[in-house]
Amino acid sequence: MRFLTFAKKGESRLGLMGPDDMVIDLAEVNRRYLRGGSAPYLATMQAFIEAGAKALSVAKKAERYVANKDPGELKKLSRAGALLKLGQVKFLSPIPWPRKNVIMLGINYREHVEEGARARALDLKYPDAPVYFTKPATSVIGHRGKVIHHKATEKLDYEAEFALVIGKKGRDIPKEKVYDYIFGYTICLDMTARDLQRRHGQWFKGKSLDTFCPLGPWIVHKSALADPQQLRLVCRVNGEIMQDGNTRDMIFDIPTMVSELSQGMTLEPGEIISTGTPSGVGFARVPPLFLKPGDRVEAEVEGIGKLEVEIAAP
Repeated sequence: MRFLTFAKKGESRLGLMGPDDMVIDLAEVNRRYLRGGSAPYLATMQAFIEAGAKALSVAKKAERYVANKDPGELKKLSRAGALLKLGQVKFLSPIPWPRKNVIMLGINYREHVEEGARARALDLKYPDAPVYFTKPATSVIGHRGKVIHHKATEKLDYEAEFALVIGKKGRDIPKEKVYDYIFGYTICLDMTARDLQRRHGQWFKGKSLDTFCPLGPWIVHKSALADPQQLRLVCRVNGEIMQDGNTRDMIFDIPTMVSELSQGMTLEPGEIISTGTPSGVGFARVPPLFLKPGDRVEAEVEGIGKLEVEIAAP
């Protein structure tokens, strides 16, 4: 199941990808055809995740309802606004305004650590524990959005990442229970102002400018990915492959990063954790490659799809 947030008549709506890449407006189908009324947990992705099994049950019912319709009936659903063509949809971030900062994993792929050490002429050292930093809600945009090339930077870089979304509240989560706390998975582009990152001596500022955290295009429910540690991850700039990695190459796997983060710290439904990037980033290439207005960046993860953005002038 693929859940998305999209704009419709000036408001955000919760959608589910249906047959033939049609988008099911979950609230509309539930209200009009399933006699479910205006269920508050179908208003936003955040509310949907918080509602847990009850919300998933309604989504499955809506999915079955649409799947059983013939072409004529599907046209009626479309005319009623309960079903939309994917091309008609304006994507928003799956969670347009996260309640807490998006949590990021730094230097979590060995080859990325190695290329960074070479590019900066540093001694090679792998991390002994997961390295976390965050991005604020003001940095979040959705699929097909525009990343602003702010005047504050001359070295805008890309990092394609596989991200997970927490599904239920937990603290001190043991490794063997981590997947019980995950709702699903999405894609993140960790856009980075390398000059700001170096100038300030830490990662928050250079990675947190407005529009620097594209997410999407949707959240794939965890039931649809048998093994999230065996997924190909590719980043393209203007159609050319720059990064080509696999989630199996993470230094710290998903159970480790989530369990350690949760020690003494409560994780809540809707929290987003991005798991790091493979090698091939711009600053480490020879010669370095930095983004400019008009460039198009794509992050593709096997089993999820493709997140696309355009670099825009300030």
